[in-house]
Amino acid sequence: MNGFHFRDLWRWEGALDRGPFVLAGAILFAIKYNLDRLIAEGIFHRPRWSIFEYPIPFHQQTVPLQDDLPFFATLMGVALPFIWAGAALTVRRLRSAGLPIWLVVFFFPPFINLFFFLLLALLPSKAQRETPPQADAGRLKAMLDRWIPDHPMGSAALALLLNTLLALPLIYIATETLGDYGWTLFVGVPFFLGLSAVLLHGYHRPRNLGSCLIVALCSVALISALLFALAMEGVICLLMAAPLGILVALTGGVLGHFIQKQHWANLEAPRLYCAALIALPVLMAAERLDHPPAPLIAVRSAIEVNAPPEEVWRHVVSFPELPPPTELLFRAGVAYPLRAQIQGTGVGAIRHCVFSTGAFVEPIEVWDAPRLLRFSVTSNPPPMQEWTPFAAVHPPHLNGFLVSRAGQFRLEPLPGGRTRLEGTTWYQHHLWPASYWTPWSDFIIHRIHLRVLHHVQQLAEADAAHR
Repeated sequence: MNGFHFRDLWRWEGALDRGPFVLAGAILFAIKYNLDRLIAEGIFHRPRWSIFEYPIPFHQQTVPLQDDLPFFATLMGVALPFIWAGAALTVRRLRSAGLPIWLVVFFFPPFINLFFFLLLALLPSKAQRETPPQADAGRLKAMLDRWIPDHPMGSAALALLLNTLLALPLIYIATETLGDYGWTLFVGVPFFLGLSAVLLHGYHRPRNLGSCLIVALCSVALISALLFALAMEGVICLLMAAPLGILVALTGGVLGHFIQKQHWANLEAPRLYCAALIALPVLMAAERLDHPPAPLIAVRSAIEVNAPPEEVWRHVVSFPELPPPTELLFRAGVAYPLRAQIQGTGVGAIRHCVFSTGAFVEPIEVWDAPRLLRFSVTSNPPPMQEWTPFAAVHPPHLNGFLVSRAGQFRLEPLPGGRTRLEGTTWYQHHLWPASYWTPWSDFIIHRIHLRVLHHVQQLAEADAAHR
């Protein structure tokens, strides 16, 4: 390719070398980011726009969906020409690198596309691969030829060992030092583990897809087992993170499989491996410095009670000890409510909702008996007690990463002396990607709501039956 012109952004035919691909991609991203920032902050008066906002659509769940639609519709309209140009550039770069065109699908998954862009920026074109390697590169290849076993079991074992030695310290730095449970930890690390394990596994000769995916999964499984064995994480959180980690690791394994199938893969594998490894701490630092604010999320649960609001109100304000939980969720260690106590009445009273891990402190802000009880939350206990064979496990995410901000009980009279009882919790969590972790936290809070609401229901209906 002799030159690059603006019209080349829109065409799909032909090939594209590394230099023009990187330059065009960087310019397009800079323009797109600043356009989105102008739309978000200048037109829709949204909070500070962060690079990490892109993978979090409709995350402000306390804002009515119809109020968010104009904002996101505008962003989507602006994004369409950039999506077209980015996909076209990626197709032409894949063609130049000799990789299957359908791998353009890796252009779309958030965060993973950053690694994909990096790999495409490093992979040489066909003409560049025909250039004889330099002496230093030849010596490095000769050394790796000796160190990396040719046998599939040996190459797989070396891949698992090397990945573990490199990834485990990065995970420790992210969680224990930076206190960051973000995209790099939950997406970047599993993707690196899957991709790099396959690149090493297929260094000497192409391995079949099944073998590559097994090595990718084993890499994630080994890291998880070590996190548990070293008392860095408990079973509950590892199980919750497993679906995302497995999916992302398999995605990295698939990409690695198609790279290692190329006849030139063993020449490029060391550079790709090192580049992906270096990208992880860089992304961790960037995410730490430019994290979007945690969304404020609302969870609502409601039941109908065969008792009038006045009867239900008494048991909403405070209630005695609940029976032991039968749900596996709570028996596994997730915090569950035990009782509620209140000091005083009216606005300013302090309610304590005691959980298995401690008490929520809830100053009353609205006391509209028997219709509405609303309170803020000034103190949160840990959200769970991690299941572990060790004396105790206290990963940083148990403190300040799932925080209740406010709550309320709303009572609505129904015909026949019945009451619709609705409980609402407003909370924040600082685990990313928010779109993955929010369903988990919503489910847990909903189960907590139902445990309290059904207890209030039983108390109120029993009292109403005796009147």
